[in-house]
Order: sequence, then structure tokens, then C-alpha cells
Amino acid sequence: MLHPRSRWICSDVPDTGIEQLAQEARVSKLVARMLAVRGIADAEQAHRFLHADIDEMHDPYLLAGMEDAVARIRTALANRERIRIYGDYDADGVSSTSLMIYLMRHLEAEFDYYIPHRANEGYGLNKAALEAAQACGVTLVVTVDTGISAVEEIAYARELGIDIVVTDHHEPPEQLPNACALVNPKLPYCPYPFKGLAGVGVAFKLAHALLGRIPEEWLELAAIGTVADLMPLLDENRILVRAALQRMKRSRYAGIRALLQVCSIDPKEVTSTHIAFSMAPRINASGRLDHADIAVQLLTAEHDAAAEAFAWELDRLNKERQKIVDGIVKEAEALLVEKMEDTGEPPHVIVLAAEGWNVGVIGIVASKILEKYYRPTFVLGIDGETGLCKGSARSIPGFDLYEAMQSCGELFEHYGGHQAAAGMTIQADKLEELEQRLQEVAEGILTEEHFVPCVEVDAECGLNEIPLEVIDQLGQLAPFGMGNPSPRVVIRNARVREIRTMGKEGQHLKLMLSQDRATLDAVAFHRGGLARRITSDVKADVLGELSVNEWNGRRRPQLFMQDIRIQERQLFDLRGIPDAWETAVQLARILEQDGGGANVLVTTREQAGVHAAESFAWLYSDEEEGPVVVPGAWRGDEPFIAAMSERVREMVLFGMPPSEQEMRRLTRQLRHMERLHVVLPREPIGGRLHMPTRDRIKRAYAELRRVHTWTNEPEPMRSLAKRVSLSLREFMLLIDMFQELQFLCCTHHKHTTTFEMAAQPAKTSLEASQRYQDWASAAAWEQRWYEPATEAFAAWLWSCWDEERDVSLLRRSSDGF
Repeated sequence: MLHPRSRWICSDVPDTGIEQLAQEARVSKLVARMLAVRGIADAEQAHRFLHADIDEMHDPYLLAGMEDAVARIRTALANRERIRIYGDYDADGVSSTSLMIYLMRHLEAEFDYYIPHRANEGYGLNKAALEAAQACGVTLVVTVDTGISAVEEIAYARELGIDIVVTDHHEPPEQLPNACALVNPKLPYCPYPFKGLAGVGVAFKLAHALLGRIPEEWLELAAIGTVADLMPLLDENRILVRAALQRMKRSRYAGIRALLQVCSIDPKEVTSTHIAFSMAPRINASGRLDHADIAVQLLTAEHDAAAEAFAWELDRLNKERQKIVDGIVKEAEALLVEKMEDTGEPPHVIVLAAEGWNVGVIGIVASKILEKYYRPTFVLGIDGETGLCKGSARSIPGFDLYEAMQSCGELFEHYGGHQAAAGMTIQADKLEELEQRLQEVAEGILTEEHFVPCVEVDAECGLNEIPLEVIDQLGQLAPFGMGNPSPRVVIRNARVREIRTMGKEGQHLKLMLSQDRATLDAVAFHRGGLARRITSDVKADVLGELSVNEWNGRRRPQLFMQDIRIQERQLFDLRGIPDAWETAVQLARILEQDGGGANVLVTTREQAGVHAAESFAWLYSDEEEGPVVVPGAWRGDEPFIAAMSERVREMVLFGMPPSEQEMRRLTRQLRHMERLHVVLPREPIGGRLHMPTRDRIKRAYAELRRVHTWTNEPEPMRSLAKRVSLSLREFMLLIDMFQELQFLCCTHHKHTTTFEMAAQPAKTSLEASQRYQDWASAAAWEQRWYEPATEAFAAWLWSCWDEERDVSLLRRSSDGF
């Protein structure tokens, strides 16, 4: 068995109409199902989703306030007023500001731009910046990606003689600012048909209105902010980003070309994923660690040399940001470990705060803590001088951050956000109360089920349903992002034919799956450790994203595997290998590092039974519960063993239990086994035990009669064992048996023992010897472990566990009755 890391939630789309949609839209049934999952029910909607053109974008004048905004800007242009673009320091704000710079240049305006410093000024309009604008002769400020909540600041601007045109996309407050114009699709009275525009999307619509045409030359800037700000890639955003990616393959922007180069992205292959995970983090790094102006200069650079310099500086800042984040994450985890000392479990809501944490990156830290522990997470940096904390929070489905913060809103200086992300300012002396009240809220809402990540799956399919042409069709659903995630599929009951690792250190996993004569390669990055937890020929359910692997001119279907589930128990057959003990110990250590604890349970030679070859040991790891400490006196402490038996799911068994009785003890005390690694040497020390047949014993007896006398010194014993065609262990058992039957006698000297065959032994049956019976029993037991093929061996082993389980269930049923 192998448990998945997440709960798979398959989309509940009825089959009704799928085939008709596939025929009308001229796509495969799998792609038709993907479209249906996205709410597309007919061929017309499918055509718009798959093939919508830039000309199908909405009229910008459908945005409330657009006419007023255009009129005021045109007046400023006619009167040669000084205009200031006021932006924000994230990727959306930077791209919005850059787009407006290009627009103002095109309109030949008298203008400049301003982006506040994240650490020194914070988000949005501020009075000091407005006073500085007045001093520069600014009479009109056009905000981008900010301003909708700046009631006081915009009122102050009016006092200073400055008009404000607000373009924003954030949720409007109840009280709106008294601006010259408010342009925001989320305004309650705004009739605009698409509410999901980014800040740069609203700026793009303003440019559209002012120019009287769609400014296609600025699509790339609009796409960067839209993807980076996690806006839904649906409707207008989908059209915009799709068209922009085509232009980005041959970008006219020196800054975008330089950024693609620094990110090692082939322009011909650029996707929305590259924007989200490579380009946007570098743009954001400037605002987090320095000033966002560096990113604006990159995106507005006119010459390659300057653009390359800015791009490499952003890359340097991003690497520095990564180091800072890693350091804070380590410190945050250390604080969390302290909180977990009593229970061993993270609290329902994680609240972590410390001095010296860079407030520009704590949102990323919160995301990383949430990703690892899957709990709503608050991370705050404390100002040691003022005691003021600035923080960010990230949440899981089922816990609304904004609602939770509202319930204790009086504790904050400021706060805002939505269900999944939020920001806040609070005094350090109120942190303890905040944590306590958030825990109370969470405990009333969250259950254990909430703490298991959910993954939404678009469809289940078989390998024969995903040939290359179908995977190529899936590419038409791109660009992927929020609201239109890359399609995920589940393939059930695929047979694992090959298992191998990739990468210099074997950090990646590659499986070859087969089903109904079709095959598929499945690749899982950074999951190389799973190779030790998957057996060849096992049936598995896999979850992932389909793609095409192109290599040396060949194109093959491929699955980027994100999760795997194996519902049958697995035997890892490592019998007959050299250096068995070293292999077992190394394997246990690797399993521990991969995500569990490892221990060794040893049965001593004296306990092991008749002429056991060596001690045997259990080495086990538990990937879910972490290390399990087992006392040396394993036979005692039954309550502890009972608890342990519920937790242990995986075991490395070195050597074989010396008897069936010992095997029963193992299966009884570790009854929930799912994965079993059996490590046996090629043969036990002293050789194998084979059945003591009459012919073997008769031949050995005759030969020993000829020898008549020998000693127990090692060399004569080994020589004689070889002479009578027995292993050393068998020869020792033979001597014990002959002594018991009085076929030989022994004389003990100071350092040696002399054996002498009896001249006229009494006639007796071999079955009368207990040693003969022990030998036969031990040989039969050993045969069970060494001789069966893997499939038969696995069937027998798991039958031992099933038998113990059935006995346990019967016992519990009887007790209940």
C-alpha cells in the first residue's frame, strides 16, 4: 500500500451531453469533459473559450467612471498639466505603472510616476507623497492598482488642489473616496461584464478608451500583472494572456527579452507558468528588498544593455530574497516546534512572530509554512522599537481569514484581505490574545478532514484514452492559471512495469505504466524516494497533468505525476543479496530520511531456536507518524506494543523469524503492515537447512562410521561436514541427533570434545529423536522463506497477516458478544 498525500476530489460532471459536445466542438471526449468542468455546455461557448480573438474584448466604456476618467486626462493633456502615475510595488502595480508610462509617452503628456516604498511607506496613497506631488506642480494623479480605499488621502489631495483618477481592481469599501473618477469593475454600480481584471487590466482598458483602439502593443505588460496577481484566466483575461504569450515569443520589449534570458526561458516555449513562477518573482523581488522602481526601469528600458543590467539585478535580488525567506522559514519552524512540544501536532491556526523578520517576504514565509503543515498561518515581523507588528496570513479551504480577523478586529491597528490571504498590523502585546482567539474560532470550524490537502481532478481516464492527438488538444485549454488550472487526470489500476530514478542524486522518479496494452511514462519531480516504496508490477492509481515529451525528434505521451495511491500491500523481495545486513541498515536509514522513523528490533541467538544461523531483526519506518521509539525489552510493555502496532505500516525484515511461533508474534504485534522489505542473505551463516531425508542421514552415518573418531575443532568439523555433503548447521544438528539416539558418544577434555561413533548402536527410529523433528521443522520453515518465487512468497506472507487479522476480528467479536 501507499497512501496519497492529498484527497482527490473528482469533478462531478454528468456524462449526459459530453459526447454531443465533443462532436460539435470537434474535440475528444476527454477534452469535452474538461470543457464541461469549466462550465462550457455548448459548441458556441467552446469555440469562444478555445479560439476567442482579441477583437472580442469588451468595450472599455462599459466600465463605470471611464468617461469621466478619459475626459479629465484629455483636459490635462490639452492644458499641459503635470500628471503623476501612482502605482504599487508588486508585479501587478509595476506592470500597471509601466503600461501607463508607455501610454503617457504615446500621448506626449507632461508626466512622471511614483511608487511608494514597501517598508518605509506601505501600500497605497499617503499624504507625504501627495504633498511631494504638489511641490512638483502635479495637478492630476492617476492611480493604478490602488486608490479605491484611500478616502482620507484623496480628500487631502483635493485640499492640495490635486485631482485623482482612480483605476483599481480591489474590493471597494462601503465608503468610497470622492475622486474625480473611480474606475473599478468591482464597484457595486459598475455594469462591466467581467469582474476579474487585474490592476493592469483596468489600466489596459483605460489605454483602450483613450486611444480608441485595443493597444495590442502593451498586451505583454498586461499579461505579466494579470498572471502574477493570480487573476482568473477566464473571459477577457484569457484572451489577453493568450494573445500576449504569442507576442512574447518575439517580444519588442528589451526588458522582457532580458528577463526571459535571465530566467533561462526559451521565448518560443514561454507559458503562463513561466510568468507566474519565474518572471513575476524577480519583478516582485525589487519591491520586497529594495524599490520597485528597478522593475519599472526594466519594463520600460529602450536598450538591451540597460535592460540586461536591470534583469540581472532583479535576479540577484530574487536570490537574496530566497535566502532571506529560507532563513526566516527555519526560524519560524523552530518556533513552531516549541509550540508543538506538548501535543506533537501543530495548532489549528499557526501564529508566528519575531523581531528582525523582513516584512517584505513574510507572505512567502506564511505560504511555505502552510504548504508544509497545512494549517491557516499568520507570520508577523515585530519592530523592536515601536512594538508594532506587520504580518501576512495564508489559509486553507474551510477557514475564511477575513471573517476570522473580523471576529477579533478590535485587536488590529489595520487589517484587510479575503478568504485565502490577508495582511494586518497589530501591537506585539496583543499577539497572545490574537492567537488564543483565532484558535477558538478555528476549533469551532475545522475538523481533521480540513487538514488533509484537497486536489481537484478534472477527469478519470484510461491510458488508451490519451494518445498524442488528445494531449495536443488539451493544450488548446491554455493558458493555465487561476480559474483555469492545468487539467488534472486520475488513471486508476495502471500496472507499474518499470521504476527508476533520475537526476544526479536520484531525486526524481520515473515510472512506466501499462494498461490494456497502452503504456505511459509518469515523472514525479523531487519524489525519488518513492522508488523504494513502489514494487514492480503493482497496480497503482496516479494523479497528474498530461504532457508531451519531445526527445530526439520523438514525441511521446507523458504524465507529470503529482500523487500516487497503491491499495494492495507490497513485498519488496531482497532475498539472496550480498551484504544483506549492510543493505538492510542502509535501507532503513534511507526510509527514515524519506519521511519516517527507523528502529531495529533484535531477537537474540539464544531466543532464535535450534541452531539458528544468526540473530534476526526488524527495521521499520513509519512515514506518517514519524520516529517510533521501541524499548529494548520488546517482549514486555504490552500497552506500548499495542500502541506501536497501530502506527507501524512499513518494515524492513532482516533475516527470517526462526519459527512459526515467532512469526505469529510479529504479525500479532505489527498487524497493520502495508509495505514489507524482506532482506535475506544468499544463504544463512553456516549454510541452509534441507530436509533430513533417510538417504542423506544414511550416507552421513556410513561415512562417520568409517571416520569413527574426530574432535570439535573448527577445521575437522567443516571438513567432515563437506565430506558428508551437509552444511555446517546440518552437521551440528546431525551430531546432536546421533547423540540423542546414542549413535555416538563424546568425551570432554579441557579445550576440546572428542566424538566417537558407537560400535553397536541400539536399533531405533529416527522419528524418536526430538532433534530429527526439530531439524525437519526448521528445514520446512526455512524452505518457505528461501525457495518460493516472489509472487508465491508475497501471497504466503500476507496470508500470515490476514490470518492474524481474522483471529483478532473474531476475538473482538466474541468479546463484544
